[in-house]
Amino acid sequence: MLKDRFPHHSQSTLLSIFSLEYQKRTKRTISMHRSPADVERYFQRYLSEAEARPTAPVLLELANEMDLSPALMARIILDKFLQDVDGGIPSKTVLNSMLKEPSLIPDQILANNIYQCTINDCCYGPLVDCIKHAIGQEHEVLLRDKLKEQNLSFLDENQLRTMGYDKTPDIILEVPVAVEGHIVHWIESKASFGDDHSHRTYLNEQFWSYWNRFGPGLVIYWYGFIGELDCQRDRGILLKDCFPTDIVTLCHATQQERTPETPKEDKEWGKKGSEE
Repeated sequence: MLKDRFPHHSQSTLLSIFSLEYQKRTKRTISMHRSPADVERYFQRYLSEAEARPTAPVLLELANEMDLSPALMARIILDKFLQDVDGGIPSKTVLNSMLKEPSLIPDQILANNIYQCTINDCCYGPLVDCIKHAIGQEHEVLLRDKLKEQNLSFLDENQLRTMGYDKTPDIILEVPVAVEGHIVHWIESKASFGDDHSHRTYLNEQFWSYWNRFGPGLVIYWYGFIGELDCQRDRGILLKDCFPTDIVTLCHATQQERTPETPKEDKEWGKKGSEE
């Protein structure tokens, strides 16, 4: 349906936008589902339905009826179940491990319901987290491949961590380049759509820190971004939705500035530059 209304946008872009909007709505409404009274009501409703229909996906149906993310409903019910069984609040480690591996849950019917909620949630839960992580890794590999194609020397995030940096962009260029007339020292890959809320969060928590430490840089939102957000270019943060095709390297710029009267010297200089 969305693809029919917005045929010029990729399915990945539309899914990213939907996910962002869904998460924003959930953050606004989740408190309505976490009060002790609501949790008790949901839990008793689940127990009643599960006893009457033990093979039905009653927890998924309850989540849909309450207009709540199935994975979040699963977390609420599992948390309540463990409190009743153990007599205390379960640790996040235990809770997360059971959500990732429902077979660890001692109640088989609940385990099946948790599993159904996990695999039927497109925005929350351990399965979605795994998919997002894999997509992020895929685009970081794509970025590194593009840089290698351009023969650009760089350090990636893992290399920077071994050097002692704690908060780093995905790529630090060993020699800065120019993109659309702007100097770029670092590149950050975001396998998502850049909306106002997420971009503002990234600016405050990541991008300005990179700018302070490494200088001006480039952010690639692979699934697009709101055009008005690309307003920090003069301050040193450039936005793109793909790998730039007009990269100017220091060597390239210097060669363009040299006069053509000394072709022999130019060749020797270029050879030395490439060897370096």
